[in-house]
Amino acid sequence: MNQRQKKEEKRLEELAQQLTLPDILNNPRLYTELSREYKKLQQLVECYKEKDKLTKELEELKELLKGDDSELKEMAEDEIPELEKRLSELDTKIEVLSNPEYEEFQKNCIVEIRAGTGGDEATLFAADLFRMYAKFIEQKGLKYEVLSSHPSDIGGFKEIIFLVQGENAYRYLRFEKGVHRVQRIPVTETGGRIHTSTATVAVLLEVEDTQFQIDPNDLKLETFRASGHGGQHVNKVSSAVRITHLPTNITVTCQDERSQFKNREKAMKILRARLAQMEKEKKERALHQERQQQLGTGDRSEKIRTYNFPQNRVTDHRSGLTLYNLDRVLNGELASIIDNLEEYEKSHR
Repeated sequence: MNQRQKKEEKRLEELAQQLTLPDILNNPRLYTELSREYKKLQQLVECYKEKDKLTKELEELKELLKGDDSELKEMAEDEIPELEKRLSELDTKIEVLSNPEYEEFQKNCIVEIRAGTGGDEATLFAADLFRMYAKFIEQKGLKYEVLSSHPSDIGGFKEIIFLVQGENAYRYLRFEKGVHRVQRIPVTETGGRIHTSTATVAVLLEVEDTQFQIDPNDLKLETFRASGHGGQHVNKVSSAVRITHLPTNITVTCQDERSQFKNREKAMKILRARLAQMEKEKKERALHQERQQQLGTGDRSEKIRTYNFPQNRVTDHRSGLTLYNLDRVLNGELASIIDNLEEYEKSHR
């Protein structure tokens, strides 16, 4: 057993005792934090034990290969690849659990999709991306809630913002931030020409009000009637909410709910996440002397992934992965792309 494993097992025992103490049981925030740490360490310790067990089995099988019994050698040859595969999967899991960002990976996140270059076609592409993520979220057993949306007149989205809830929500979606490019023949194109459009995606960690305080004096709150397509009022009362954070001039508008209170609650959730992201980027600049931007201008040249309809192709420009199953990817089958990006990140860490 290595020193790291011993240290983590000792910490697990300490946490098990602490989680029974009245002072901690009566402090919901601290109890939640310690419970999260306990769960992570419990998984790590179980992985270590399973790895030790499988490693011993593998060594025994390799010893059988040196013997003279042909039946035992054949059995060992059949079982060794499966054991090596399981050990590789355990190493990957240990790598994820040991990542300093693991706690962030477990958190809920807010995804913002905005139409970029391409006019109406860009709004349709933004809607395609939203449907793709909705299906992927469903496949992973997660849940989502639309916080704000601004539909276009032709059934797309100028902007749509939604909250993703569940274990590993941020881990699964963190690679989606950036500019996505689509190449296809628009439904409105009579000449059969391929057009290029973009949509930008931001992925922000959800931040609870207890984790990030906003001075109420820094906020300007405005209410107005919610509008539908073409600007017509769909509500006779002022239920829509616009909140401006005066020091940063960040503005969030929510009008999807009929209740002013619910719209305000959703707007504050988005605003809190954006301000927390700004603080995070400020710290990163101090550490790395460079700003890590999530969103570009929406220009075609700033892309992380291209979706080419004529060739049924999707290409991720960070890892260089190209797949010819665009139809399935848009149907929510993102797992192979995300797995590839995790491996790419791991190799560059």
